[in-house]
Amino acid sequence: MDKDLLFKYNTPGPRYTSYPTVPYWQKTPPNEEKWKELVQDAFVVSNHKEGISLYVHLPFCESLCTYCGCNTRITVNHAVETKYINAVLKEWEMYFSIFGETIPVIREIHLGGGTPTFFSPENLKKLINGLTQNTTVHPSAQFGFEAHPGNTTDEHLKVLYEVGFRRISIGVQDFNPLVLAMINRQQTYEQVNHLTRKAREIGYTSVNYDIVYGLPQQKTCYMMETMMKVIRLKPDRIAFYSYAHVPWIKSGQRNFTELDLPDADKKMAIYETGRNALELAGYHDIGMDHFALETDELYKAQTEQRLHRNFMGYTDTRTQLLIGLGASSISDTWWGYVQNEKKVEDYYKRIDAGQIPVFRGHVLTREDLILRKHILRLMTQFETSWSAENEVCDEVYHAIERLSEMEFDELIELKLYRLLITEKGKAFVRNVCMAFDARMWENLPQTMLFSQTV
Repeated sequence: MDKDLLFKYNTPGPRYTSYPTVPYWQKTPPNEEKWKELVQDAFVVSNHKEGISLYVHLPFCESLCTYCGCNTRITVNHAVETKYINAVLKEWEMYFSIFGETIPVIREIHLGGGTPTFFSPENLKKLINGLTQNTTVHPSAQFGFEAHPGNTTDEHLKVLYEVGFRRISIGVQDFNPLVLAMINRQQTYEQVNHLTRKAREIGYTSVNYDIVYGLPQQKTCYMMETMMKVIRLKPDRIAFYSYAHVPWIKSGQRNFTELDLPDADKKMAIYETGRNALELAGYHDIGMDHFALETDELYKAQTEQRLHRNFMGYTDTRTQLLIGLGASSISDTWWGYVQNEKKVEDYYKRIDAGQIPVFRGHVLTREDLILRKHILRLMTQFETSWSAENEVCDEVYHAIERLSEMEFDELIELKLYRLLITEKGKAFVRNVCMAFDARMWENLPQTMLFSQTV
């Protein structure tokens, strides 16, 4: 890969799990009546066609991984589990009442965190049984959860398998002990090895690893050693993404400084080392930061042009209605988004008051919806198209003007009413999408909002 291009386009940019991105949502969220209306409309369409998706945020961790940018609550008090699960189930009841007499069809459930396996197997079973009670689980439903190798037990795997889970995402990050110590991540290769093998033995059909490049004290040789171990264990898919250094947002990242991080040259070398190793091992680049074997559903979804991207990342399951439950979770009806209260105490307060715990949101305009479609297609298919009458607005043509330099660098190809990202340009998909980000261009940030694109 051309290092000059990597440096040229390595600018701060969103990861585009939504458009508009969260910093550019409207200042006033939709009121509860409007949000219920959006949910009801999306439910009617989505439930009939393919079902609905649920994301549950489980924020608790026993210790802080200092690289982490997620919404977490650090505690060793496991008595918090029961209250939190009861609150999530009460929130689900509020949404359930919106659906009326129509039985929800559950197409997808994902448990994220925090550390979902902070919760005991028994409490996770209680949670899932509560969510699926009085619903229909779609015959092709996909249930997945994020697993910390340091605390995910065989019992976790067995119980979650029994209630329908077939996908597991293991937070590896790096196998080097020095790097793990710098980010306060307590786990070993042996634990990851056992977790992977046990999951497959039980019957899990998809194993994902999260690998991060650009971590403090990380070196090219460390990444090569990590990738050799990853390839040996052969996960079905891999999220290989850049560490987002945002200490102005996440205070835990102040435990190390920029001097501990690999500089731009070294970070690029670490990225290229990891990417080349994965491609030589038979993994395909299926989208921003994600790689998959040809046998994995993400790869199949991409080749069949049914890959989707939402607040949970890339998925081969597409529903119009995604309901986020728990503190900080985000919901998506396609026409609008909302995010729940971030602080656990504020979340509880709203739930106890019988309110859907929304604190911010956005109702999409016609222009938003058009640009969202283009950004989504670029993220999942590396191309997009329009006509003189359909899926077009002034901002589409403004985006084309902004892409002239990328066209010159052969990262994209422009044809009549069509834009294609070249093989050379796939690593810069975020940059291409930024050209379509009208709200960002209207309000260029005066301070740091996003991590670097590479």
